[in-house]
Amino acid sequence: MSRTIAFTGKGGVGKTTIASLSVRALVESGRGPVLAVDADPNSCLDVALGVAVSSTIGKIREEARETASRGMGAGISKQDLLELRIAESLVEREGFDLIAMGRPEGAGCYCFANNVLKDALARLARDYPSVVLDNEAGLENLSRRIAQELAVLVLVGDATRNGIETVKRLYELAKEMDVRYGKLAVIINRSKGSSLPESAAGLASLFSTPYVIALPFDPQIGEFSESGRKVFELPGENPSLVRIGEFLAALL
Repeated sequence: MSRTIAFTGKGGVGKTTIASLSVRALVESGRGPVLAVDADPNSCLDVALGVAVSSTIGKIREEARETASRGMGAGISKQDLLELRIAESLVEREGFDLIAMGRPEGAGCYCFANNVLKDALARLARDYPSVVLDNEAGLENLSRRIAQELAVLVLVGDATRNGIETVKRLYELAKEMDVRYGKLAVIINRSKGSSLPESAAGLASLFSTPYVIALPFDPQIGEFSESGRKVFELPGENPSLVRIGEFLAALL
């Protein structure tokens, strides 16, 4: 059975780094292969994982529309054509595969293509024990049911008061949008220590979840990010990697 873990939070809080650490932790704990889904047009999950994306869903959607408008692709339906292109866009590596959503290009309605994407992801996910979804800022993708069933929704914020207030707003928004998930978890990133900031101390009670952790500021993570080195090059004893591994083990 596939388990989808979705990470969301405002831009700049480190959710892509945390998502990439989670991919590695899941692979190394025997919960792979992992399907990594880069659903944030502005994120660099591929860079963090050390792979190169040659095509995105956004690009595929536009190419399929253009092909259909020119009367090309005879003998194959639009749905089959999109599914074929989506399968071809999958970046395969040992332990994990990656697919990137990108951004829609051009004008027009993407409802049909979005529905095909949902179906394609649902079929892809069945082949993976674990799916890691690096979501865009906010909850738009999740509210459109891009991923039909979330085992875990992880709200990521930084250790500032504004960051924690944003996590609270995301929680309320998830309820309003009826985002469906099995478990809710919170990661407060770049904390001064291993303990939660005082302003975040009540989150577990407020959200009715025991899965609330602080992730301390990690200079090594910063160095790797600046130099563009992949997360799989981090030493196994890296504190953030170890903490994320423990966190996921408790969740799953």
